[in-house]
Amino acid sequence: MRLSWLYVSIYVFVFLAFTNSINPASAMVLNAESIVKKMEAAYAEVNDYEMMVEVRGPESEGSGKTESFIYTFKRPHAIHIEYESPHKGAILIYPHKDGHVLVRPWKWMPFFQFHLKPDSVFLKASSGQRIDQTDMGLLIQNIAKSVKQGQHGEVSITEKGGQIHLRVLADNHFRENEKTLYRFLIDKALWLPTTIQESTPDGIVERTITFYNLRVNIGVSDSLFQ
Repeated sequence: MRLSWLYVSIYVFVFLAFTNSINPASAMVLNAESIVKKMEAAYAEVNDYEMMVEVRGPESEGSGKTESFIYTFKRPHAIHIEYESPHKGAILIYPHKDGHVLVRPWKWMPFFQFHLKPDSVFLKASSGQRIDQTDMGLLIQNIAKSVKQGQHGEVSITEKGGQIHLRVLADNHFRENEKTLYRFLIDKALWLPTTIQESTPDGIVERTITFYNLRVNIGVSDSLFQ
């Protein structure tokens, strides 16, 4: 009987020593890193993709200003955007001549076009994001930075409805010296992001970007980017 109690005491001591040696914050980061690795591996197999993108503005503006467009990407870095709203039919193609953005205000008038630099004020979003900073590969890199290097606090990880939710206060991806509360939704079937929500550090939503009908490796033609 005394020997049994001795073994129980040893087991309890070892268990407590092991659990106390684990840093909860470090474990959380490791989980986030494994999720990032899955996204990186999934994206490495993607040659091209197409999706509907909806960008919703601040909730403080009623329902929020919304824009939607069909976004098509082909490696190494070809981007085609066709707007649904506002400016239905407007097309942006990057890169075009000399690394500029080809702008066609009306799809049905393909010969009426002009070129702008990617950092033109006419193209840059209020978030500071440029058209050449919109592909999913860069998004995954930014998510990795948010959970590894630029975080300001713990990373919250939850799972719901076949999606992983990552929530972290981190350095803003496009504006220097600014912190943003990010919420990333990752589809577990594709292991690719489906939603990015950006909020102020105190939780006021500034922008929500949602990807719908994501299709990968569909054989996008080079002619789309001409």
